[in-house]
Amino acid sequence: MKSTFSSWYFKKVYATPSLKKETDWVQSFLPGEKTIAVVGLSRNIHKDSYYVARYLKYAGNQIVPVNPVADEILSEKSYSSLTSIPFPVDIINVFVRPEGIPAVVDQALQTSAQVVWIQPGTGHHPEQEARLAAAGKRLIQQRCLKADHQFLVRDLSKV
Repeated sequence: MKSTFSSWYFKKVYATPSLKKETDWVQSFLPGEKTIAVVGLSRNIHKDSYYVARYLKYAGNQIVPVNPVADEILSEKSYSSLTSIPFPVDIINVFVRPEGIPAVVDQALQTSAQVVWIQPGTGHHPEQEARLAAAGKRLIQQRCLKADHQFLVRDLSKV
């Protein structure tokens, strides 16, 4: 039996044709192991960024912390910026204030990442979406990567 939250979540992500299209894309893209750079990943275990990154790591993804004031987070080497990561990443998950998003997109455009995923609560950024689309990349906004993975992708037989 689905929980009340699961039922609500599925209604929300399929509420409009554009959300349905985006949700269908998310379901096709997310399965499998991914390398995920987490910009703004905090060492504080009570912060959302830590909680989301920990979930994604235990779900089988490679987490790459991006935090200029940390050497290591979640037992992973931390990098000062996206451009200092010496290997390709698939997704950039962003936990920064809205005014910091253009700078993250500037760096994301210099990486191999296919997707920049901005967490809920950071506003809507159509100009950044257009910049990324022009480079063949995708911006996902106002969606939580953990929630999408948990409710749309996660293999419940392994839980």
